[in-house]
Amino acid sequence: MTTHHETDVAIIGAGPVGLFAIFECGMLRMRTHVIDTLDMVGGQCAALYPEKPIYDVAGHPAIEAQDLIDRLAQQAAPFNPVYHLGQQVTGLESLEDGRVRLQTSAGQTIVAKAVILAAGCGAFGPNRPPLDGIEAYEGKSVFYLVQRREAYRGQRIVIAGGGDSAVDWAISLAEVAAQVMVVHRRAKFRAAPESAARLDQLAAAGKIELVVPYQLHGLDGADGRLSAVIVADLDGQERRLEADILLPFFGLSMNLGPIADWGLALDRHTVSIDPSTGATNVPGVFAIGDIATYKHKLKLITTGFAEAAQAAHAIHPLVYPGEALHFEYSTSKGVPGAV
Repeated sequence: MTTHHETDVAIIGAGPVGLFAIFECGMLRMRTHVIDTLDMVGGQCAALYPEKPIYDVAGHPAIEAQDLIDRLAQQAAPFNPVYHLGQQVTGLESLEDGRVRLQTSAGQTIVAKAVILAAGCGAFGPNRPPLDGIEAYEGKSVFYLVQRREAYRGQRIVIAGGGDSAVDWAISLAEVAAQVMVVHRRAKFRAAPESAARLDQLAAAGKIELVVPYQLHGLDGADGRLSAVIVADLDGQERRLEADILLPFFGLSMNLGPIADWGLALDRHTVSIDPSTGATNVPGVFAIGDIATYKHKLKLITTGFAEAAQAAHAIHPLVYPGEALHFEYSTSKGVPGAV
């Protein structure tokens, strides 16, 4: 059964940047409908690493991902967003009157005066290491995300990877695990400098073992339960790491899905925008957050928050044509009543 909705702004993606876009639109008296393929708000933060601490959100020396999502949802709540969760936007069509019509996989039709695409990296899934028989261990002793840190208390853990996720989780899990070993093909890690320095400090203190330069080579165990992870150096010399858990963090595979068919100007797996407004090449469609790209783009949550504000202000004339927008700070304006 098809259900029809009309609104000021349709936001595709309910991750942190999409949630903040609700607030920014609400501050400008614009109603929002929000669509996300997950059955909960929060995007990757909620689905992949709810307990992972985030360090680069202004005003929070550290905040867990799920806590950040909860606060953003609370901040958006006064503006009564309408959520359409557990469904994907399958079609986008520009109408003659300048509005945009969206179709979803659940039979919803949403017509909006503007669309904000805040879909992160689109559909996502982990990049799996090419290890024979790894499927038998997945979900039992090989995991591609950490949802509850406490589940790893007292475990011998091998973390593979050299980016922020590998480093941040090594630092965090060192507080609860019996042993943490980090496998990387080089001694230098591609993480935030402060995090990399902290990793080195913990390694020097014997809290973490850095297994470098090594790469994953094989798994040993039975019935889905690991007994050891086999690694090899660049010369092929093998080493056996006694372990209960393997956490491979090799990034996410990204797939734009139906977004790739909407006539948007694409740059690999991202959408090209005007950085001053968030506008794409399709009238009425704006993009913010990780899915948006431009020269010297920084993929930070903070950047996405700023883009949400810019897009909302650029959209205001589409919702209220001819009405002058006099910008006011929230400290003097306060939060207006629900729209």
